[in-house]
Amino acid sequence: MRKITLLVLAYSFAALFAQLPSTFRAEEQPLAPDYSLAENWSALPFRADAADYIPASESWISDSLKKVDVFYVYPTLYMAGNTWNADVQNQKLNKRIDRYPVKYQASVFNHVGRVYAPRYRQAIIQAYRDSTEGPKALNFAYEDVKRAFQYYLDHYNQGRPIIIASHSQGTNHARRLIKEFFDDTLRKQQLVCAYIVGFAVDSARYQVLQPCHQPTAIHCYVAWSSFRDGYEYPNNLPLVGTVCVNPISWKLDTLMAESRGGVMFHLNKKKPFRTKAYRKGNYLMVRTKMPVVQTWNNLHLVDYNLFWYDIRANAQQRVDAYFQQTK
Repeated sequence: MRKITLLVLAYSFAALFAQLPSTFRAEEQPLAPDYSLAENWSALPFRADAADYIPASESWISDSLKKVDVFYVYPTLYMAGNTWNADVQNQKLNKRIDRYPVKYQASVFNHVGRVYAPRYRQAIIQAYRDSTEGPKALNFAYEDVKRAFQYYLDHYNQGRPIIIASHSQGTNHARRLIKEFFDDTLRKQQLVCAYIVGFAVDSARYQVLQPCHQPTAIHCYVAWSSFRDGYEYPNNLPLVGTVCVNPISWKLDTLMAESRGGVMFHLNKKKPFRTKAYRKGNYLMVRTKMPVVQTWNNLHLVDYNLFWYDIRANAQQRVDAYFQQTK
């Protein structure tokens, strides 16, 4: 638990010293990644990487046997720098990305799909505090994600079903991605489910795609943002939109449900941390015994960790339902 506390403190401290130009200029940002190069992917099938993390109770399933693909977009880890967007050649940043979100978020899907996680020129955290220049940096980052997804479609996918997964800034981009690529009666048929977590998702954004209403629903999306039960949350919090699916029951109701278990930095604990959650408005209210984070009001950093085994089980449910319904 000391690791995550130190990580949060380091992020906060670094952000104070971010020296950015006052104006965003595209030509001043690092060079675009070439997605034909494996080095520009944090995770790819058929190689060993951070997304391969599995519980000791499981055996690795060969990527050659998986009939589904997972396209994962990671959250903000670029906390300080002199450009609005991160350099994908920044090895220290890449190690943090691999060690934390890819290892503990993207890995949750590796039993059902081949995992693809592109490196992209993510916007610095300060982009969320600057209403003028920040959106430009975020749009710039999205163009990388979109190019990576198009490259993946053109060279890797071969018509296979797709799970989209994301968190925080990754969801900022993924919610746009599913709008552009799947919000259509025909094209949504390829989407198993989009797990777009930890950022505001509004149902009005989509014409065809709908929130998933049950654990086996497909061609739909789920979203949630986690807060300690009893927290008096502010209005218009940017993490919260109009959609909140309970990641334990996988329903839109307001009933309390108990999780299968969560993880922090030790996936193979004999007794996974238990969590209860229910939906209050469009906020996910959480009661957890996970050390350290149980005292936090905003549980944004552990949106996936709290429900790791629930997400893993649900991904299997949806993949099974997909193939049953599309025979």
